[in-house]
Amino acid sequence: MDICFDEIKKEFQIGIIGFGDMGRLYAERFSQAGWIVNVCDRKENFEAVKEKCDGTTINALQDGFQVSRKSDYILYSVESEYLDRIVGMYGPATKVGAIVGGQSSCKSPEIRAFEKYLPKDVEIISCHSMHGPRVNPQSQPLVIIRHRAKDKSFMIVREILSCLQSSVVFLSAEEHDRITADTQAVTHAAFLAMGMAWRANNQYPWEINRWCGGIENIKMNLSMRIYSSKWHVYAGLAIFNPDARKQIKQYATSVTDLFKLAISGKAQEFESRVRTAGKFVFGEQFTASSSGLLLSDELLDQYSISNVPNDKSVGNSHLSILAIVDSWWKLGIHPQKHMICSTPLFRLWVGVSEYVFCNPDLLTSCIYTATKHNEFCPDDLEFVISARSWSEHVEQGDFENYKKQFIKIQDYFRPRFEEATKVGNAMIKKLLENLKKTA
Repeated sequence: MDICFDEIKKEFQIGIIGFGDMGRLYAERFSQAGWIVNVCDRKENFEAVKEKCDGTTINALQDGFQVSRKSDYILYSVESEYLDRIVGMYGPATKVGAIVGGQSSCKSPEIRAFEKYLPKDVEIISCHSMHGPRVNPQSQPLVIIRHRAKDKSFMIVREILSCLQSSVVFLSAEEHDRITADTQAVTHAAFLAMGMAWRANNQYPWEINRWCGGIENIKMNLSMRIYSSKWHVYAGLAIFNPDARKQIKQYATSVTDLFKLAISGKAQEFESRVRTAGKFVFGEQFTASSSGLLLSDELLDQYSISNVPNDKSVGNSHLSILAIVDSWWKLGIHPQKHMICSTPLFRLWVGVSEYVFCNPDLLTSCIYTATKHNEFCPDDLEFVISARSWSEHVEQGDFENYKKQFIKIQDYFRPRFEEATKVGNAMIKKLLENLKKTA
């Protein structure tokens, strides 16, 4: 089927309901590619949206009714918690024959809302960029979900999204949610628990010699990166995705089980469990030397927000990393199989886990610190409490307490966000380049 997209661009209008960080990223990219773009947010935000659109060709409209009536492809870019209500409000006003999609990280509820509220003549093609708004979308995974659509509509949406220059993956809503849970749920849980534990101990990790150098830089930078973002990004994925709930619960269980083994004198059982998990996840790499690892000390040491010299660092149990590999083992997940549809955070976390488990000396040091070095027990105990706390909020579907807990920790670390974001962006860019070269 031959389509002249230059002609289509003259009249075809894209609408984005929700002008948050990702909605704005999409709007700007579409507009720069020559498409007509209409956007809106909550009515009380109209003037602010209008101001952000000044100097661009993006049209700021009053509300979702106007966007829905004018636009030919409408993307809902709203918090997962409110998606059903907002689609219920604006969906029935959708232009006849239009295409509708969403940007949420949990697609099954999104598709259910579309089926429930949209007119039957409306086509549904959804998408999900597997990265945050501060990451360049070029070469990052972009999931496209063709739920109900004619061939011509599908080709138009593909053309629209091509301006992101992302690596496209075609999935169903169910496949997307399962893979998203595999690649994001536990990763987020680990970094959220780290931040909560540091705050509970009244610690800024970059000031303490337990957290400096090497992989500590990744743990600090990525934890700060998550807490400098919006809470609902992580809450929606965790709470609405049943697979994510299961995995976050397993992570908390793995953290707890390993800690109990470590403090009850069962060092041999602890070591056996850790090494069994490593063999399952990394296979032959687990017994290989560290020379072929995706990450290196030299690379990791370039990106630090710590003032503590590396030679002053002390041993660390890395319970967060031991537990994530343990949870993958218990859940039967081979993380490498999902690299084509993974976030930058997940790819780095797999690299960090491999770095620990496939470096024999480092893994032995972690096991020794966890089981024999009592000085680190208070930190690990706080991490256990934190992991279980996040898991309970998710299991109970408790958005309100999830939000309160997130914001409380966010406020504690806020003074370092600017520096951490700058260092973190450079680190992610460099490390992902390295991972790509060695993949």
